[in-house]
Amino acid sequence: MSFSERLQEIRTGFERPFWVANVSELFERLSYYAAFASLARYLHETLNFGVERASSLTGLFGGLVWFLAAFGGTLADRLGFRRALSLAYLILSISYFLLGSIGAPWLAPVRNAVPLVALVAVLLMLPALGVALVKPSVVGTTARASKENVRSIGYSIYYTLVNIGGAAGPYVASWVHRHMRVENVFRVAAVSVFAMFFAVLLFFKEPRRSNEVQTASLSQAAKNFLTVLSNPRFMIFLLIFSGYWIVYWQEFIVLPLYIHGYINPKTDTELLLVTGPLTVIALQMAMSLLTRKIPAFRAITLGTLVSGLAWLILIAHPTVTMVVVTLVAVSLGEIIQSPRYYEYISRLAPPGQQGTYMGFAFLPIGIGSLIGGWFGGLLIHHFGEVMHRPEFIWWSVTAVGVATAALLWVYDRYLRLGAAATE
Repeated sequence: MSFSERLQEIRTGFERPFWVANVSELFERLSYYAAFASLARYLHETLNFGVERASSLTGLFGGLVWFLAAFGGTLADRLGFRRALSLAYLILSISYFLLGSIGAPWLAPVRNAVPLVALVAVLLMLPALGVALVKPSVVGTTARASKENVRSIGYSIYYTLVNIGGAAGPYVASWVHRHMRVENVFRVAAVSVFAMFFAVLLFFKEPRRSNEVQTASLSQAAKNFLTVLSNPRFMIFLLIFSGYWIVYWQEFIVLPLYIHGYINPKTDTELLLVTGPLTVIALQMAMSLLTRKIPAFRAITLGTLVSGLAWLILIAHPTVTMVVVTLVAVSLGEIIQSPRYYEYISRLAPPGQQGTYMGFAFLPIGIGSLIGGWFGGLLIHHFGEVMHRPEFIWWSVTAVGVATAALLWVYDRYLRLGAAATE
């Protein structure tokens, strides 16, 4: 197929809901990563939480967002993607505004009535309610509004736009943090998703394939959810793959604290976190073409191994420059596995259950963040503050990455589902 023919195939292969949903996802990711990029240092340096508590709270923020996506996918199947997305962006705009208002005078009665850690924990949970609806709705729309011959490209476009938002978020956080109080990072995030609330209402039309039926009732949606939950081999795969995200999330949870504590306290860590998304933006489509003949599950395993081994670079040379190189290497693993992961899960989903299955696809990200927050806090406290051997933080992270790749290889050999259908 010639380049012009491929381009025409892409132009005609996607319906309008695909583009509306994915552009709105770009702004949702901008908001999310702006908040995430500032969160660990804000909790530690501004609110004076210790490194273990700050890391655990940061992991809680990321973990619940992704964990609840499994439930959000079931609800999105019932509500329809248009209503689910508009509701999600309204919830997110309110949630980020509240996070940016922790120190506001009008919240003083609440601050005085409950412990600060409890207040912060509750407010960090609120965005999870919105993202839990956004993620399965956008990925489900990508599945429904893409023709079969361009679906894998659709997921590459999705992931590229996600990373444009992921790159813009830390950059916006860096600029706001340098010119205004850090609380305004969350308020800017609120404005971004509030605009998407109106965009979905005005431009998004519910996608529906002619051969697909909508979930008929809440009881049927619940049955779909329990059916997926009771699939042992699928759930084992998701649990194993959580190890990838335990490794990945350390760049947001521990790395900013590590850089300020053991490399250079004046480093703009929010700006450094732009590195990964920029790498994905630059190389995602090229990597998709290079790895398109690799079976999806092997690509998932290879990407996991690459991201795990990337931290050896930082062990060898703990400098700001090598932080950038490490983040590039972690992102190479990410772009090898991530689009193929979503493709693999989407092909397992029966008609009418794409939202539910794609919701479960985000479960490893949530588990990885929840465990990664606790794990990262334990590592930086023990190896950094107690033993004064911070390099062992990254030896431990690398070990988790390599062990996860090994377990995926074992799973691929003995337990994997739907090999013929998904490859």
